Amino acid sequence: MEILAFGVTADEKPLLEQAFAGQHEIRCLDVFLDEDTAPIAAGYEIVSSSVNADLSGRVLRVLAAGGTKLIAQRSTGFNNIDLDEARRLGMTISRVSAYSPHSVAEFAWTLAMAVNRRIVRASIRTRDFDFRLNGLMGRDFHGRTVGVLGTGKIGEAFTRIAHGFGMRLLGWDVVRNPACLELGMTYVDKDELLASSDLISLHVPLLESTRRILDAAALRRMRDDAILVNSSRGGLIDTEALVDELRAGRFTGVGLDVYEAEAGVFFLDKSLETVEDDTLARLVTFPNVLVTSHQAYYTTDAVGQIIATTVANVADHLAGRRSENTLVPPA
Repeated sequence: MEILAFGVTADEKPLLEQAFAGQHEIRCLDVFLDEDTAPIAAGYEIVSSSVNADLSGRVLRVLAAGGTKLIAQRSTGFNNIDLDEARRLGMTISRVSAYSPHSVAEFAWTLAMAVNRRIVRASIRTRDFDFRLNGLMGRDFHGRTVGVLGTGKIGEAFTRIAHGFGMRLLGWDVVRNPACLELGMTYVDKDELLASSDLISLHVPLLESTRRILDAAALRRMRDDAILVNSSRGGLIDTEALVDELRAGRFTGVGLDVYEAEAGVFFLDKSLETVEDDTLARLVTFPNVLVTSHQAYYTTDAVGQIIATTVANVADHLAGRRSENTLVPPA
């Protein structure tokens, strides 16, 4: 059987081809799955999509009409999929329920360290042979307070690194993680965490209950000199409100690997185009803000696990099985 995979990066393609070798043929496309590209999938029973695919009802109906029965999404998040429409159409939907939490946790700390110690500004200066230290002063994380919003597997991995720095640990989640408690974490309500933390990192999924969990009011509760990191989902932050706070001179640094309107922008080369998103254009101009392109998961370890799970999801579909990765089971 030939499988069609959308949104495949140059780094990912050989890993996908190797993983499916001897089992199925796989056709890899670098274009993303959306309403314009969905007709390409006509005749393919199995389609694999990337995290930024548009799997709205209209796209699903095009895929179903073309004979697609399984969509194997190569990501954990699935807020981009109309699951109710998939059920109505009798399509099976699978995802990758878990992969290396260390990839995202370590990248969150990379962002935190980079904005704290002004690494990007320092690098730009030294490339121009400007070796002055003015404006590059950071601060020790040791002894300061970190607030972790979401203490699941990734939040726990982030907390373990914070514990290694010797930080005071505050957490917020609907369920307390025993491992974080053993590390000395104190669970508090969200308002206390925001008001008390020198560094805040987001590790909650994007649900209706968490959408814009950091809205204008929440951002105002944060310390003026706080550092904010988001390596989870862009929709957790009201970006326009964040820009307003930054314009007012607040926050030591902000590190964002995700953006709430990233669809159609992230993973693409827009360098020769006029930026139409005024909020994003304003955001990247602040000297204390570092924006990266949703790459926290992008390690050989994590991507390898994502692909291995996708291979297993395909095998489960063909055998009529379901697993913890099945979002919509076979009709």
